[in-house]
Amino acid sequence: MDSDLFSRRRAERFAQLLDEANGGRRHHVRSRVDDELATLVAVSQRLTADRPDVQVDQDFRSGLRAMLVATAEREGIGAPAAAKSETAGAGASTRASLLPAVTARRARARGAILVGIAAGAVALSGISAASENAVPGDALYGMKRSTERAQLALASSDISRGQLFLDFARTRLDEAASVHGDRIGFGAVLDDMDADTRQGVRLLTTVAAQRADPGGLDAVNVFVTGQRRAVSGLLERTDQVERDRTRRSLALLDAARDRADALRAAIACGLPTPAASDALGPAPGTCPAER
Repeated sequence: MDSDLFSRRRAERFAQLLDEANGGRRHHVRSRVDDELATLVAVSQRLTADRPDVQVDQDFRSGLRAMLVATAEREGIGAPAAAKSETAGAGASTRASLLPAVTARRARARGAILVGIAAGAVALSGISAASENAVPGDALYGMKRSTERAQLALASSDISRGQLFLDFARTRLDEAASVHGDRIGFGAVLDDMDADTRQGVRLLTTVAAQRADPGGLDAVNVFVTGQRRAVSGLLERTDQVERDRTRRSLALLDAARDRADALRAAIACGLPTPAASDALGPAPGTCPAER
């Protein structure tokens, strides 16, 4: 499938959903990406209802404006009719007169896409800045998690999504360290951290096995090394229940490291892509012993 075509259709569908959420006419279509895009639409609505008091960096504004202007010029959005007729020629004028409704609809769709890109970029930057240090229980914590889901929806590949999940696991660890005297809250944050770890490791190990390329496994090993060191610091807590819960997260990191090492060995000895899989991704067999 043409990735550019897919991206354009995805953007156009996002523009339609955004228009519907703001009271526009309903489009009688359904897309398999509607559930993912619904997260972005929800973020947009929450921003409209409760705008974060954040100043966007001027350099970011300038760069975004330059990108939008360049895109508008390339797509011909907002170009005067006279200028278009001069460059298009008689044949193009004839085709335009035959399909005025289609041309106008495409122009509106492109304009909506640009608005969506601009609004999304500014919104995500503002939300991230406002909720970056939010922890469970804070008013902006829900916004922080919505931003993470939006980042996942916009990720361009499984490798990008896998790395994002591992980044989120690091964030959950920072949040767990700030939770004091709340066993339930501490356990819930570590549950989320472990879930992010599994998702990230599974995506990266799957890509590595499918491509017979250990590059993604390097990211897993780097993550596990740093994350295990940081998680071990939670063992210093005085609460025995919290220490026991921490050991479960350490065991998961050890399992992730072992899986990455096993896949690396399988790739090195030329084993086929494993058929078996679990929460950490493909489960490789053992390389035959050298004679």
